[in-house]
Amino acid sequence: MGKDSKSKDSKSKDSGSKGKGKQAAGGADENSSKGKGKGGKSADGLGTCTYVKARHILCEKQGKINEAYKKLEDGWLSNGDKVPPAEFAKVAQEYSECPSGKKGGDLGWFPRGKMAGPFQEVAFSTPVGATSAPFKSTHGYHIILSEGRKN
Repeated sequence: MGKDSKSKDSKSKDSGSKGKGKQAAGGADENSSKGKGKGGKSADGLGTCTYVKARHILCEKQGKINEAYKKLEDGWLSNGDKVPPAEFAKVAQEYSECPSGKKGGDLGWFPRGKMAGPFQEVAFSTPVGATSAPFKSTHGYHIILSEGRKN
């Protein structure tokens, strides 16, 4: 029974993604961009700012980034607190394998278009003062702390 149910699931997912999937994705994209443009709740420059100031932690291995994230969780995030940049910097110095780690992960201000795909998406969608969950890019695994936005 286990095998059958798996193959049925994958078939139904495939057929769904071919038919409805494209429309649903297209619809969602249109809606989300309209929402951001017109200024819904999160229109404090989230979708429209040109520059972001951020710190990050970069690790090649997922296990290591998870350790770093657990430190941030245990210290602040699990209580619903924001991670202070100075504390994020200490974790970056300890864990980050990016040259910026020596500077506490500080990337300074960077424009939209400078950073690769997933990194840019997360950097520009993380609210100021917030810390992203770990995510993967072509360079490895990152955690981003957003420190500012400007146009």
